[in-house]
Amino acid sequence: MLFNSYIFILVFLPIVFAGYYLLLNLKNKNIAKIFFVIANLYFYSYWNVKYLPIIVSSIAVNFSLATILNKIQSLVLKRIILTVGILFNIALLGYYKYYDFFITNINAVFRTDISLLNLALPLAISFFTFQQIAYLVDTFREGTKEYSLLDYVFFVTFFPHLIAGPIVHHREIIDQLRDGSNYKMKSKNIASGLYIFSIGLFKKVIIADTLAEWANLGYNNIASLTLFDSWITTLAYTFQLYFDFSGYCDMAIGLGLLFNIKLPVNFNSPYKSLDIQDFWRRWHMTLGRFFTHYLYIPLGGSRKGNIRTYINLFIIFFVSGIWHGAGWTFVIWGILHGIASVINRYWKGLDIKLPRFIAWFITFFFVHIAWVFFRSPDLTTAKVMLTKMFSIQAFHFPAGITAALNERLGTHFIPWAYYFDLKLSALFVVILAIILLTKNSIERLNTFKPSYRIAVFISFIAVIALLYLNRVSEFLYFKF
Repeated sequence: MLFNSYIFILVFLPIVFAGYYLLLNLKNKNIAKIFFVIANLYFYSYWNVKYLPIIVSSIAVNFSLATILNKIQSLVLKRIILTVGILFNIALLGYYKYYDFFITNINAVFRTDISLLNLALPLAISFFTFQQIAYLVDTFREGTKEYSLLDYVFFVTFFPHLIAGPIVHHREIIDQLRDGSNYKMKSKNIASGLYIFSIGLFKKVIIADTLAEWANLGYNNIASLTLFDSWITTLAYTFQLYFDFSGYCDMAIGLGLLFNIKLPVNFNSPYKSLDIQDFWRRWHMTLGRFFTHYLYIPLGGSRKGNIRTYINLFIIFFVSGIWHGAGWTFVIWGILHGIASVINRYWKGLDIKLPRFIAWFITFFFVHIAWVFFRSPDLTTAKVMLTKMFSIQAFHFPAGITAALNERLGTHFIPWAYYFDLKLSALFVVILAIILLTKNSIERLNTFKPSYRIAVFISFIAVIALLYLNRVSEFLYFKF
């Protein structure tokens, strides 16, 4: 079920909202929690009920292992149990997400003919797997004896963050569940939730999905693109991904607030970044937090000298690339960011500061180029697109300029392909100005105060978005 669908907005959400708060009026609050957990599992299985046993089994195994960790005292046994748990989660993720990729490459290298399983990737497996690995590690380190099974299942399956994050730390949810003041309606949270949810819905449906039409048109007709068309296509995707993920994060935070659960910020104007490290402090922030606490620091972080630090940084981004997708394009995307992060770390050690605009341009340019690998279905597509982006042979004047020159000078210049449009270029300039020069939705939420003017504005953009839900499309991060 998608946040940007009629069935979710007009049926599922109102029923869960009303049912949860009505049941909270009962003396036993666990009844409301059970209702919510059932709703979460229904939300998850709505796409494909075959996925339901996977997440239920994952929850059962991880909670059982955490219970054992909480009971035993032997450090050796605890390490064994933790290792078993981590291997279980990695094996589950590897089987469904990477088996076919691995076998395809084995067949290519060794000329074997091992059959592929053609497995469908279960929704959210990357997200709920990482969250449960973190839970096991924290149980090993500090214990989680105070958690009940119901609270744990609620934390893992909470539908606002279930499908595409943010990757939530267990205490961020369960501590709020234990706060008795959250078991009643809070008008401020409801108003704030509707405010940021509507902004996110508009970003996704009106901006991201409109840009997707241009990006998909270009990538689907890549052989016909000119130099300018290729830049328009890739910029369309760069902005599409920005508003798609930003919109999802806004909607997730808004939905959480409707139920008095504050989810962590996961997106904070990453295209304003002045270096690649700053970019990753702003883009998919909870993924970076997970890798920092559960991989980078255990590897030694920056405590063991520069060379080891560079290696650890590279490993983080290499793993991040693999986490995002089972394909060489994602691997290369991760490698590029790993190399860039190492260079950035070395550069900072030189204590040389670039002018802000140049620093921003280099960062944005790199991120944009790297997104070509992120979007391309294979390395051949990425190679063709990059070639067209930097090939003088693919240069042609735009149709409007061509017509004017031909009329006045009697020349016969070749126009750009029909994909390019000067109005679209102007739109990109406006979009970039909005991204760079205005407050983001989180900043606006932090200063949000309900008023009639804001209510009219939010109602307007929400209605506009609802009118375009007939072109429902999944969020880009759903496939990860």
